[in-house]
Amino acid sequence: MNNNKLALASLAMDLKRMALGYYRGSPNTAKRFFKEALKRRDEVDQNAVKPYLRKLLVGLNTITREKDRQKIAEDALMYSTLFQNAALAK
Repeated sequence: MNNNKLALASLAMDLKRMALGYYRGSPNTAKRFFKEALKRRDEVDQNAVKPYLRKLLVGLNTITREKDRQKIAEDALMYSTLFQNAALAK
């Protein structure tokens, strides 16, 4: 597994943990995993990924602008799934 795929897989796990934190009523844990996800995002070489992934990586900051925690959790889970699929693609 190359470095980008590993970073994308780690990013997906951090976002999944973030979503679980919000679903379980633990916003502090969720915020911590979001900070970790942003660090993982910076590890991804954005020039080496497909354009749709580049857009997703840039748009990652927008998911915390929502007021509804349920919506934030759903968005984090969606991003997580998309990044996980990209990491597993050949």
